[in-house]
Amino acid sequence: MRRWPVLLFLAWVCLLFFAGIGLFMSGFLLTRIELASSSSCSDPLVSPPRERQSLPPGSCWAPRRFPKAVLVIIDALRFEFARFNPAKASPLPYENKLSFLHRLATSQPRHARLYRFRADPPTATMQRIKGLTTGSLPTFIDVGSNFATYAIQEDNLLAQMVQNGRRVVFMGDDTWEGLFPKKFFRSYFFPSFNVKDLHTVDDGILQHLYPTVDSGEWDLLIAHFLGVDHCGHKHGPDHPEMAKKLTQMNEMLRSLVDHLGNDTLLLVAGDHGMTETGDHGGDSEKEVNAALFVYSKTPLFGTGPPEEPEAVPQVNLVPTVALLLGVPIPYSNIGEVMAELFSGDGDAVSAALQQLSVYHINAKQVDRFLHSYSLVAQDLPAEQLQHLQELFSSAVEEHAQLLAQVQGVTLVPPELESRLGSLIGRFQLYLREARAVCTQSWARFHPLRMVGGCTLIAASCLLCYVASELAAASDSFYRSCLLYPLLWGLVVAVLLGLARAFTQEGLDLLLVLSWAAAASQLGFFWHWWGRHPKRARLAGSQPPLASIGLRQRLRAWLGLAFPMGILLFRCGAMFSDSFVVAEARVAPFLLASLVMLLVGKLHWDGRLTVSEGPRQQLLGFSSYRREIWYLLCFVAMLLVCVRLSGFFHQCREEIPQCRPSLFLSPLASLRNTRAKNLFYLLCVALLAGLVYAVRSWLRHYGNLNSSDPLVLFVRWGFPLVVLCIACFWAVASSTDDSLGKLQELVQVAVVAFPWAVYGLASMGLLLLLCNPMTVFAKDTRESAGSIVTPYLGVPSSEVDFLHVIPQIYKRMQESQKSRLERGSCKATVAAYGLGSVYSAALVIALTLLGFLLMLLHSERLSLAFLLLFLEAFMLLHIHTRARGLAGDAEPFSVPWYAVISWLLAASQFFYSTGHQPIFPAIHWNAAFVGFHLDHGTNLLPAVLVGANTFASHILFAVGCPLLLLWPFVCEMPSSQRKKPKKEPREELQEVEEHMMEMRLRESPEKFSTALLQLGLKYLFVLGTQLLACVCAAMILRRHLMVWKVFAPKFLFESLGFVVSSICLLLGISLVMRVDCAVSTWFSQLQLR
Repeated sequence: MRRWPVLLFLAWVCLLFFAGIGLFMSGFLLTRIELASSSSCSDPLVSPPRERQSLPPGSCWAPRRFPKAVLVIIDALRFEFARFNPAKASPLPYENKLSFLHRLATSQPRHARLYRFRADPPTATMQRIKGLTTGSLPTFIDVGSNFATYAIQEDNLLAQMVQNGRRVVFMGDDTWEGLFPKKFFRSYFFPSFNVKDLHTVDDGILQHLYPTVDSGEWDLLIAHFLGVDHCGHKHGPDHPEMAKKLTQMNEMLRSLVDHLGNDTLLLVAGDHGMTETGDHGGDSEKEVNAALFVYSKTPLFGTGPPEEPEAVPQVNLVPTVALLLGVPIPYSNIGEVMAELFSGDGDAVSAALQQLSVYHINAKQVDRFLHSYSLVAQDLPAEQLQHLQELFSSAVEEHAQLLAQVQGVTLVPPELESRLGSLIGRFQLYLREARAVCTQSWARFHPLRMVGGCTLIAASCLLCYVASELAAASDSFYRSCLLYPLLWGLVVAVLLGLARAFTQEGLDLLLVLSWAAAASQLGFFWHWWGRHPKRARLAGSQPPLASIGLRQRLRAWLGLAFPMGILLFRCGAMFSDSFVVAEARVAPFLLASLVMLLVGKLHWDGRLTVSEGPRQQLLGFSSYRREIWYLLCFVAMLLVCVRLSGFFHQCREEIPQCRPSLFLSPLASLRNTRAKNLFYLLCVALLAGLVYAVRSWLRHYGNLNSSDPLVLFVRWGFPLVVLCIACFWAVASSTDDSLGKLQELVQVAVVAFPWAVYGLASMGLLLLLCNPMTVFAKDTRESAGSIVTPYLGVPSSEVDFLHVIPQIYKRMQESQKSRLERGSCKATVAAYGLGSVYSAALVIALTLLGFLLMLLHSERLSLAFLLLFLEAFMLLHIHTRARGLAGDAEPFSVPWYAVISWLLAASQFFYSTGHQPIFPAIHWNAAFVGFHLDHGTNLLPAVLVGANTFASHILFAVGCPLLLLWPFVCEMPSSQRKKPKKEPREELQEVEEHMMEMRLRESPEKFSTALLQLGLKYLFVLGTQLLACVCAAMILRRHLMVWKVFAPKFLFESLGFVVSSICLLLGISLVMRVDCAVSTWFSQLQLR
């Protein structure tokens, strides 16, 4: 069996896809250009000069109103959390808890005001911090670095404070440490990533907050609380814990105001909101609708508050705070100053003049940024820039004229107020249109790279299809289709590297990899085209259909058209935002449709009738009818599993009438103790049932008879893993209040039990890798003739084994024949579990992976995983029975419908394990299963969250070789026939046929080719789906829903492809490791 060539070929194809994905991403998800310029006090942005001369000390651009400010960020403070409605008699847990803010706003209307604080998507914490400090817009791809923060290089509010000699003190979320290194006069950072920890960050802030305020050694104090956000992630907003946390924040604000001086500005802000499930990251109304509360002990506002709170974009906070504190506005700010905070205590005219002054400064700063940005980037439309320039010039000119008239006292107050209001409106129009232009151009596309990536992916799909058809027909397949293309790609990579070295330009590794991938693809198609002339290519696809009738031709084509039609329909649906949004229902429908089409085709071919025919005569009438009923029962059970899997869905914001499944929330969120206990017992029982089913299957096929370490682990290790998971679920589902003095012990157990599962599963996988054989050989053979071999000593190569294995089979058969002829009852060689040795290893591996993945999900999602395993079992049996009834003459080839249905099931259970291709639906809790404190690296949490997100992709990809192995395990129905009386020779014939997976060993070349073809078909289907997402994102990049629907879908599909392809290689590698162990076992058996 050729092991390494198969793995190398599949790995090479995966790299081709990876190169296409990387190239497309580099053109589709480019980050916005960040300007290195920064503002300074000496910038000539303030006019007229008379105002500049009157600036007090410590002020830049405009007179500062406050020497100190406190910015309290309550993470995920949704507007509804801060608004107080006294008319509500029975408020929800998150309502009417911040009563102190309401009391301040009503008792001191000119000192305090509440705003709707509108966040720009994506609503991840790091992007919001960037927006709150730079006044610019984050790009879409920045969300991927939410937990891999890097220092902000762009001009920002903190840099301006430090640059102008101000002291910035920070306490709270340690995300700020990575974003603003060495910017703080004093700092108290606390780990932020553990979303299950509601108190560490908040308690740490409260320990330092009041002493720091009282010390006065600060100019800007930032306190970033995380408890509300973490409570939302852990329990959701509608939970008593949220009421406790908001009440704590209310008392904190009450105490903080008592400690503030009269010269201090207080800002209480939420960086984003949260959904009804407590998540964020997207652009739904509840996610972008945060709260902002402004307060000072000196009057702030010239008029009372409006009836409804005003909506303010978050970027508006940056220019406002900068000018209030007397520092320059950051260079790249596109926010609009909140002018009502600059009204002062004068009359309406003086207030309007002060507002007009700060609007003028703000507009000049934005105009300077747009001019500088347009010089280095061409993504802002020229006609819109020209329009903005005209708006700005006319507003500045009218402002100068108005100031001259005011100084000359040529305007009466009513006319002056009208002119001032009109001019303020013109500045507002300019600033808002400028922000809108930047918002529309926040992502720059590189069309050539996008087209190149799409072409690479499409060529890789074509290569998979051609290679899957070519692998069995060419004797020199690996040399012409693997070695030569690799050499082509290597030569191109070396030439590009040398060219870059000679020209002394920077080496773009992604471009080099992409060109090398394109060259290797070209080499493959060149050698395929050159070695297979047109006539041969056409003839190669024609003979099977050339000598048959029209009806038979239609049947043959329909066998391929039905599954491919389903695949093409799924790919076409990627171009519709409605289908992508509803894909959780589309994928199960397509899977059920494909299975029903398979049954319909069998019926149309006459395979589901029981009339006497050659096939029926071979099987026997009752046996054939039994196979039909088995198939129909398996189909019915599959449809039930598909239907039940819909109860574990997650909702998208685009479907307002949808309600998320109750099974997604952890047991700790249940308030009914009896329901919690019943669900817990059910989950543990199902987990134990899964272990019982796996062990029963292994025992049925004889794979639990030996005393090897792996078999012992399956016997005793599996129940121990279940026990550890059950204990972890028990301690994790208990509420904090019910623990009492056991709190510390439970905290240890919450970490210890997952690590026990990690350790046991790793041990099992290691044992499986070291010795995957689950075969028990009982050898009491009588002496027989020697085995004739063309070599001396122990077999040392695959060729030697090919001479030995058939003779061992022959020896076993002759011994059995002799026993039957003599009527002897003496046993010969009994190899228990040899016929299912490949499948047994995969089943054990899948069970261990299932344990790990169930641990990373909430307890009740174990029901979904049980359905996953049951549905996979049904698909394997449907595939086996359908092939048996159809009389498939190619046992080494897996049909397309089986591969496509397998992948549709993987997509279906992506949704049925509580996931959606959107960022708010990511289960961040998985990063802390087994970890109580923060992680020291981002790699481990990324692996845990990725395993949680793509659990179904992992399981179905690793289990993909079962599509090839399962029909051999179950044997064809011919081996199950029963006759009333058997002659010895007939019984011997049955023994010869009952070889199961050892039939694969009879033709090792066909076996390796079959694995290669299966892997290529799997990658073809995966690649086709990926290609559809890539094309949809590229073609619809200006679509209204591109960043809401198509871009997240592309990212999740790309990551799913990477995970699936790697796990596919691991699954096939495991089969080849078993094959290597089987060869060793046979060589040892030959020496006995």
